[in-house]
Amino acid sequence: MSNEKNLHFDSRVIHEALTPDLWNGATLPPIFQSASSQHETAQSLSDTFAGKQKSHIYMRLTNPTNSVFEEKIASLENGKGAVVMSSGMAAVNNTCMALLRSGDEFITGTSLFMSTYLLFTGIFKKYNLNVKIVDTKNIKEIENSITDKTRFIYIETIGNPKMDIPDIQKIAKTAKANGLPLVVDNTLASPYLVQPIDLGADVVIHSTTKYLSGHGAATGGIVVDGGNFKWENNERFPDFAPFIERKGELALLDKIWREHHINFGTTQAPFHSYLAMIGMDTLALRMERHMSNAFKVANHLKSHKKVKWVNFPGLSDHPDHQTAKEEFNNKGFGAMIGFGLENQEQCFTLIDNLNMIYHLANLGDCKTLIIHPWSSQYISFDPEVKTGLFITPDLIRLSVGIENPKDIINDIDQALDII
Repeated sequence: MSNEKNLHFDSRVIHEALTPDLWNGATLPPIFQSASSQHETAQSLSDTFAGKQKSHIYMRLTNPTNSVFEEKIASLENGKGAVVMSSGMAAVNNTCMALLRSGDEFITGTSLFMSTYLLFTGIFKKYNLNVKIVDTKNIKEIENSITDKTRFIYIETIGNPKMDIPDIQKIAKTAKANGLPLVVDNTLASPYLVQPIDLGADVVIHSTTKYLSGHGAATGGIVVDGGNFKWENNERFPDFAPFIERKGELALLDKIWREHHINFGTTQAPFHSYLAMIGMDTLALRMERHMSNAFKVANHLKSHKKVKWVNFPGLSDHPDHQTAKEEFNNKGFGAMIGFGLENQEQCFTLIDNLNMIYHLANLGDCKTLIIHPWSSQYISFDPEVKTGLFITPDLIRLSVGIENPKDIINDIDQALDII
């Protein structure tokens, strides 16, 4: 059923990349749990190493189960190729490292996932890889930050946990005008809500652990290459020549795979790809329910006298509400909510008295999840850095699940009553 472009997304997400005729009639891909693959002739293995034929050699390089997952996600994101990895952070790191050389710069926004921020501002800095953090809603600020050392622009479709929505099309135009690729982390939106490549992005990244998998059962990450960026004759990327010669429009994906993925050992376990593909069968249904629930919960929280503020793009007073409506084609606004109580003590009281909602460090699960970022994920950050990332002591982050919305609301309400 590969490349069934005539089907709607709801159908494609189920049928894309499935080939039962090659799997003895199975409608789920087999789990190829083998460290290496047999080649009948010496020439066959030689040609595979040389890239003259597509075949499997060793699990750290490629795996047949992972390849099905790659094809599926690439198609759903309207990309031309993908590489699945062991985590979302592996995908972020490998993509950026493939684009950067010592002394290079890149541009990103003021709202970043915790580990992404630490990677960009701490680890990369040790290797003379320099990030410029700007307000990505200010195109002039982006333009003014571009120098001859700039190699790419990086944004998140929905900021975590700032909940801001950048205008992908405007940023993509700026990137293209300056010969820069635009890299977009689409984890919080998923391809159900938006395909950034269609809006001008060049590369899309996911933590497949989140909405794609959807059940908190498997970690993973993936990089999708749109195949649209013109790497050749671009003075910013002189190191791309051998990859352009080998893979043309997918030069970046080849560079990510050859230089970093296989040498850093960021292989995805095939069983995790298998679990993620099971989860993806219900992606469209889950996202509909996630977002419907989030809208109801956000509006309820906004009306609650003990809740000081609510940050959700679906609310009409959110500063990016109109951008979200246009960018997401009125499908929804994601399923993450930030809201505030009086202080950290009240946040702890709420969390400690919940009965159904899970308190853990994850998001995008079918279960509703809650966390107090200031005292957990960001506990080692300096207070001024936390504030700059919109992490405050009164903030609670809620990942709204697919339970009955009345039960989610009732659980929050009974905990708020104790405060």
